[in-house]
Amino acid sequence: GMQSHLQALLSLYKLFCPEQVTITLPGKMKTYFRNSEGPWKAAITAVRQRNQRTSPLSQAVFLGACQPQSRKRKWNAQFVIPASSTNTNNLEEVREKSHVYLFSTNESFPVEQLQTFPQLLQNIHSLEFPSQMGSVLTNPLLLHYMNCVKDESIYLRLYYWMGQMLQEECTWCVADNQYEEEFKSFLETVYKAECFLQEGFSACEEFLYKTLPLWDGSCCRSEILSLVSWIPLSSFSDIKSYLYDPLAQLFFTSSVYFKCSVLESLKELLQNWLNCNVIQVDLEFSS
Repeated sequence: GMQSHLQALLSLYKLFCPEQVTITLPGKMKTYFRNSEGPWKAAITAVRQRNQRTSPLSQAVFLGACQPQSRKRKWNAQFVIPASSTNTNNLEEVREKSHVYLFSTNESFPVEQLQTFPQLLQNIHSLEFPSQMGSVLTNPLLLHYMNCVKDESIYLRLYYWMGQMLQEECTWCVADNQYEEEFKSFLETVYKAECFLQEGFSACEEFLYKTLPLWDGSCCRSEILSLVSWIPLSSFSDIKSYLYDPLAQLFFTSSVYFKCSVLESLKELLQNWLNCNVIQVDLEFSS
């Protein structure tokens, strides 16, 4: 039978080679491929750096370079659209060897050259998403493309990438994380993409359900409550245990401002549910 760990492995295969896995897999499943040692590694690194401050030379030898790469460069690089994942050199070699490709019009349009909406309309069937899915979040044209082309592999790639980023960079789950402002900026980018698509990401939903019990209600407050407003509608038991109960513990012990912020977020959550429900009813009525 279909066991959960086999489904997770097949979903990983389907992410890279969707044409090889023809069976239907559930949209939500337990995450097996995750790095659970993130907080431990961060804590160990912090202890090593604290113990080696008296000896800069030994620290440089341990890190492999005297000047480690800046963290800023890593974050900023996530949202720059790179070249398409297609290997153009190999593609040219295949075209030279096969006369079939000489008369083919189905050439892929480089996504880094996509600048205008008319370009999107003209090349919507020949686009290929970039190798770094994070660049999609800040590109309205690619977000439009996601809305038009319901490709499961696109959402799976974004799901795995975003889930990993949220887990590794969460400031209250990783020991000695000093990059709260960068994490705030990342959460704001995710929220703006959700508002553009008018739907929440499943990776954000899982992240909130896992981390809300550990949240202090202060760190990244406005960003977290904004993401809460886009949690998709599910069973009341799940919402109560994963969302309402953790927020209730903070609600009764926090300031009036926090209480008002929570109520505002839940009001927006209800509005999003109603809007999605109206759209679904209209689609069923028209069909």
